[in-house]
Amino acid sequence: MVNGEPITTFDIEQRMRLDKLSHQTRSRQQVLDELIDEKVKVREGKKYGVSPSDSDIDSSFASMGSRMRMSSDQLTKMLAAQGIRPETLKSKIKADMVWTSLIRGRFKDSLLVGERDIQAKLAAGGSDDKGTAESFEYQMRPIVLIVSRSSDSGAMEARRKEAESLRGRVQSCADADRIFKALPNTAIRSTVVKTSADLPPALREILDKTPVGQLTAPEATRQGIEMVALCGRKPTTADTPKKREIREKMFAEKFQAKSKDYLREVRNAAMIEYRGTEAGRSGR
Repeated sequence: MVNGEPITTFDIEQRMRLDKLSHQTRSRQQVLDELIDEKVKVREGKKYGVSPSDSDIDSSFASMGSRMRMSSDQLTKMLAAQGIRPETLKSKIKADMVWTSLIRGRFKDSLLVGERDIQAKLAAGGSDDKGTAESFEYQMRPIVLIVSRSSDSGAMEARRKEAESLRGRVQSCADADRIFKALPNTAIRSTVVKTSADLPPALREILDKTPVGQLTAPEATRQGIEMVALCGRKPTTADTPKKREIREKMFAEKFQAKSKDYLREVRNAAMIEYRGTEAGRSGR
């Protein structure tokens, strides 16, 4: 019993089955400890009005299924095939959502990573890579020369050659807009703004080598032949990729430390009573 709420043998067995599905191996006591932690997390969240709705939890459940390339129904059926109720996973999702929101909300200021801390980390690393010191803002317009998925390789190659011939005529985004809007089976998207830290290294390298107003080289994708019109590139004070990596790592370290201390505090204040086969044990 955790603050009057039960954790049953069935709950433990369900969580152990979920562990097995995700290739985790933990003792029964470790699983029980996790379930106790989740009870106290949810209760602490309620004290501060942090309680995700059923739709929030269902949405997170669906997102998890999507990452596994499954619908919500397919994920539910997959769990059922292993003897696991969807509520077992959803209760874990709820506790994680509550705790993350609670830590971020209550300790927001102490979790901030200052620019001075990041610069100190950079200096300690001794990196001389120009890419770690500069950040740019890119204004881009994606262009797609659409090729049907049922088309043969000849159609893709024909559109690639068409893209190459048109590429030389584009010297500005106005040119790109005028030319590609007039072409059939072609789409020019709205302007997208990204910083260096938002882009994968390979794309950053391509954009840095592309003159402003011109197009990147044609690339075959599932939609057809794609290019990017680079409409602008300017220095920005936003994080470089390296600075963002450091910031996120330092934030994660602070979050984990604060989470550990806070959980110890709320668990020590909880009323935890073991019964039956667990009788005689006490909470941490």
